[in-house]
Amino acid sequence: MAALFRRKPSGRPGEWYYCLRHQAVEEGQQCPARDRLGPYGTRGEAEHAMETAREREDEWRHDPRWNDREGTDDTDETGGADQDG
Repeated sequence: MAALFRRKPSGRPGEWYYCLRHQAVEEGQQCPARDRLGPYGTRGEAEHAMETAREREDEWRHDPRWNDREGTDDTDETGGADQDG
């Protein structure tokens, strides 16, 4: 009987999310925002959400503009001094 009361997906049709809790692709906002990545434009993009997240994290970790370790250059992209330093 629980199937009779299943929530309909909210959000726009064609919005795809990757649910971290269920480790599955879902159409619409079926799970709370804290448990999902997206929205993605296609199901295929959502299926690769974890891979995309890993790639972006790797890029971020190696981006000198986001390096917080001591002894780094505190200049912005234009070559000027950083606002905080």
